[in-house]
Amino acid sequence: MPAFFVDYNLMPFHLSLFAVILLGVVETLGYLFKIRPTKFLKQISPFYFRNLDLLNVKFSKILIVFFLLMNFSVAGYVLQLLIYSQEQEFLPVYYLIIPALIIAIFFTVFMIHCLDQVIPPKYKKHHVNLIGRLATISSGNARPGFSAQARVRDEFGQLHYVQVEPEFGELEFQSQIILIRLRKSHYVAKKISKSNRLFSLDLEHS
Repeated sequence: MPAFFVDYNLMPFHLSLFAVILLGVVETLGYLFKIRPTKFLKQISPFYFRNLDLLNVKFSKILIVFFLLMNFSVAGYVLQLLIYSQEQEFLPVYYLIIPALIIAIFFTVFMIHCLDQVIPPKYKKHHVNLIGRLATISSGNARPGFSAQARVRDEFGQLHYVQVEPEFGELEFQSQIILIRLRKSHYVAKKISKSNRLFSLDLEHS
C-alpha cells in the first residue's frame, strides 16, 4: 500500500489533491486575515480569470478551480483503482489524463450548475420595463381571466417569458401582441392586426 503514495502513475492525481488542500488552506487563511488570494492570481493571470467571467456564476471563480482539481484527482484515483483491481497494476498515467480530465469537467459543470441554482444572486437584477415591446404568444391561448405565456425581448436583446392576458377577446397561439401595461403578476396585451404588420416589424427590429 505504501507504493500507492509514490507510484509515478498516480503522481498527477496526488499533485491535484495537494493543490486542492493548498488552495483550501490559502483561501481559509485569506478569509481569516481579510486577504483575497484571488486578486493576486488575477494580476498574474488576467486572461484566465477574464475567461472564467464568461461563466457568469454567482460565486467565486476560485471555487470552480477547486472543483476541477478535486474532481480530476478523484476521477484519476477511481480509474486507477478499478484498473488495479483487474490487472493488479496501475495503467501508465498518460492513458488516463484525458479521460480523467473529461470526467472532471463533466462533474465540475454539473456542480457549478447546481450551486448556481441555490446560491442567491450577489446583486439584485433591476426591474426590466417591457411595456410597449413586441411579444409572441408561445404557449396556449389567452382570454380575460386566463393568461398565456409569451416571449419578448428587452432593449438589450435578452429574452423573457411572461404571462399575458388581453383586456377583451382572445390572443391565439403564435399571435403577435403588444404589452400595454403591467397588472400584478402578468401583462395586459393587445393583439397586432395584420394591417399593422409593417409596424410590428419595426418594433421587432428596434
